Amino acid sequence: MIEIKQLCKRFSQTTALDGVSLTVQKGSIFGLVGSNGAGKSTLLRILAGVYRPDGGEALVDGGSPWQNQELQARLRFLPDEQWLPAHSCLKDLGKVQAKFYPNWDQRWFEELCALFPVNEAAPYRKLSKGNRRQAGLILALSSRPELLLLDEVFDGLDPVVRKLVKKLLAQEAADRRMTVALASHNLRELEDFCDTLALLHKGGLVLEQDLDDMRLSLCRVQAVFPKMPRLEDVKQKLCVTNWEVSGSLVTFVARGNQEEVLAAVEEFSPSFREMVPLSLEEVFISEMEASGYDIENILSK
Repeated sequence: MIEIKQLCKRFSQTTALDGVSLTVQKGSIFGLVGSNGAGKSTLLRILAGVYRPDGGEALVDGGSPWQNQELQARLRFLPDEQWLPAHSCLKDLGKVQAKFYPNWDQRWFEELCALFPVNEAAPYRKLSKGNRRQAGLILALSSRPELLLLDEVFDGLDPVVRKLVKKLLAQEAADRRMTVALASHNLRELEDFCDTLALLHKGGLVLEQDLDDMRLSLCRVQAVFPKMPRLEDVKQKLCVTNWEVSGSLVTFVARGNQEEVLAAVEEFSPSFREMVPLSLEEVFISEMEASGYDIENILSK
């Protein structure tokens, strides 16, 4: 669905994207993570046809979105700061947008208006930030896009609405094979939701990986040993990325699947051992540290 090759974008003396290459499969939910200024919004705007690349290429279904009205009619972009006519209400906006998007689904629009707690008759200027975000989502989803680009979509939404949005996006991806690419600076927001995550930093791609592969490649173990093994001996059996000792309890993260890791741990005759789930943030930290980066500093800058 999306193929990006050595993509570059500059604004005066600032390089927003510097040789980024990645792919996004049709029907997947793709997350872009990074601090402010990492290049996430710029990448989405290029995919939406708002910006023209300065180098490389960004293709959607094999075509460039830049000045491509036919392709742009099949995708929707919801920016962090969206602009809609201040005096128009959601109901009127739906009537206008129905004329521009060939796949507009009026029945779906009405169902979404009923699902979200937004007053469809209230002027847009009187809506709160969260309700404006919901109005934008309703309009975007009602056009039944093949590609949905979302920038900080969860900002301003309460927990109940965030859960609803995730459910709807996952449903559309599964039922219609709609592709979703969303950017966020909050790694926890994307956990258990995206299929693939990419981390941008200072315009460059640091890491891109399938989440299932990422999770299956790392294991965290807590174990108690009658005779405490040396870290050097454990490292001969396992690729240990993190090691902590608290009294007789050892907690460590190792690379490999559960069966391989547990089999290696058993060679040291533990009196107790168990697998402890890793959060997405912990997996990212381990992968980044293995690549020589400090993700905590990257995401905080």
